[in-house]
Amino acid sequence: MQLGPLGIRKMVGLHYYVRDLARSRTFYLERLGFAEIGRSSAQLEAAGKQRSLVFQAADVVVTCSTPVGHGGRAARYLAKHPDGIGTLAFEVEDIAHTFAELEKRGGTPISDIQRIEDDHGKLETFSITTPFGDTTFRFIQYHGSTGVFPGMERYAAPVFGSHGDNDVGFTEIDHITSNFQTMQPALLWLEHVFGCEPLWEVSFHTRDVAKYEVREGSGLRSKVMWEPHSGVKFANNEPYRPAFKASQINVFNEEHRGDGVQHAALSVRDILSAVEKLKGRGVEFLPTPHTYYESLPERLKEIGVGEIPEDIPQLEKLQILVDGSSKGQYLLQIFLKESAGLYADAAAGPFFYEIIERKGDRGFGAGNFRALFESIERDQMQKGSA
Repeated sequence: MQLGPLGIRKMVGLHYYVRDLARSRTFYLERLGFAEIGRSSAQLEAAGKQRSLVFQAADVVVTCSTPVGHGGRAARYLAKHPDGIGTLAFEVEDIAHTFAELEKRGGTPISDIQRIEDDHGKLETFSITTPFGDTTFRFIQYHGSTGVFPGMERYAAPVFGSHGDNDVGFTEIDHITSNFQTMQPALLWLEHVFGCEPLWEVSFHTRDVAKYEVREGSGLRSKVMWEPHSGVKFANNEPYRPAFKASQINVFNEEHRGDGVQHAALSVRDILSAVEKLKGRGVEFLPTPHTYYESLPERLKEIGVGEIPEDIPQLEKLQILVDGSSKGQYLLQIFLKESAGLYADAAAGPFFYEIIERKGDRGFGAGNFRALFESIERDQMQKGSA
């Protein structure tokens, strides 16, 4: 079904509900090199019963909120889940048009359009429910306002950590990946309500099921949908038989206690430099075995990429993955450990970040999915959850 555009310009950012706001502040300022640009107003904290800090690096904006008392959105989310993504925010061209279109297509608004004015201008916004578990979508039209959400107080000058302003070189949110026990409802919603189109898909098992008929290991199906007018991309995963319950997608669902956002991919200008800096600050990444890099030159030939300018021993040292689809068109990516592993705290949850640098390829690393999947599986087995 061909739908007209909703008028989305871009994904503005993530709203992350956390139990330890001070720990999150240290992570974004001192590990990732974000700037702290604002916070929730006293009025919002009293009304919403949550305290928020806003972090930014280029076009990547992350709002972290923690409960203040009972009854607020953060408290309700965290009563059901470990720390996780509660809202995805999108900037739109015409809020009235977006609202009308979504309602016409069967979207479910949580409220009417809110209009907020501050000293910097006006902000118009509304949110809708989604099939992404307890993650809502917020739509915002700015009229000069610099707030990321209603009630945000922007600092006169950003607060930086010891590394300064975005020395890692983040640029934007490349895509969002969500896990479902069954993803078809989300795919239909993305197509018929959000106006997305299919972009890419893959399915596999960590054992060669078709050939050996084993009942060990686990697999997944993944389908990527994109909103073609804005380029916003959603990757969606579900478990793949056999061993459905052992699948790391199902393990995520059990640990998160429901469907939800598994990871967000953040683009960087230079992934080798970025990862080197992050590792130097103690940021931990999922490991990749030596055999991956041993076979990498041959695999790149097989998929048509051929030789790449990056030094493979350096990629192995940093544990960066490579994939692509045609000569000169490839991508480089790496995945942080999930938050529970980074903080050694199960309540921090299974959400994690991906770091990605695209060298012309629009795909999602089909050849890397197995390496990532097996790496997460090993990590889950080490901590006893798989």
